[in-house]
Amino acid sequence: MSEPVLSIRGLERTYVTAAGGLPVLRGVDLDVQPGEIVGLIGPSGSGKSSLLHAAGLLEHPNAGRITILGRDCSDMNDRDRSRVRLGAIGFVYQFHHLLPEFSALDNVALPLMIAGIQRAKAQGRAAEILAELGLAGRVQHQPAQMSGGEQQRVAVARALANSPRLLLADEPTGNLDPHTSDAVFQSLYGLAKRTGVAALIATHNLDLARHMDRVFALRDGHLEERERTVSPA
Repeated sequence: MSEPVLSIRGLERTYVTAAGGLPVLRGVDLDVQPGEIVGLIGPSGSGKSSLLHAAGLLEHPNAGRITILGRDCSDMNDRDRSRVRLGAIGFVYQFHHLLPEFSALDNVALPLMIAGIQRAKAQGRAAEILAELGLAGRVQHQPAQMSGGEQQRVAVARALANSPRLLLADEPTGNLDPHTSDAVFQSLYGLAKRTGVAALIATHNLDLARHMDRVFALRDGHLEERERTVSPA
């Protein structure tokens, strides 16, 4: 087996509340391999977002090690963590967070330009990935001119435009109706498989989770692997 893109060992996260410490992650271990799509399920408040934020170097855990592409990121300073996020990680959230005054094309091209890619090349790459997601006819539309499913597919395109090795998605279809949710997930799944990105996807949708390569439930701060009832899509 190849080296995992993401490796987590002994991850612990406790939040301070008025009533005392609230532990949400208690020694979590997880590996995600290249091209693997791993589902993360659990009720609200179970720690799914905390795990994703720690894996994406957005939060500092209380204990544990996080290794991305063989590099231990646990003790990195903020500048180095930002560099890893920019170069290796793509994020998709429940809310698309698109810039309302920008077209779909520019929303996707902007992270590429921030990474130093010239505007024309960035827009070419953005147009290419939007077309892969079925949005070739919407590249010049602003978010308000698109449906919810189209907006979320633009967010997926933005997350994958910079060819990250790790994709972290937090309820990416949570605001969509079942039909649109399935269409967006299939777009995300297909593109992730074609690019070989390692993906960790938190979802409440058990039907979608069953199509992932492996599924884990967060229970009392621990990960428990669950069986799928259907084969991957």
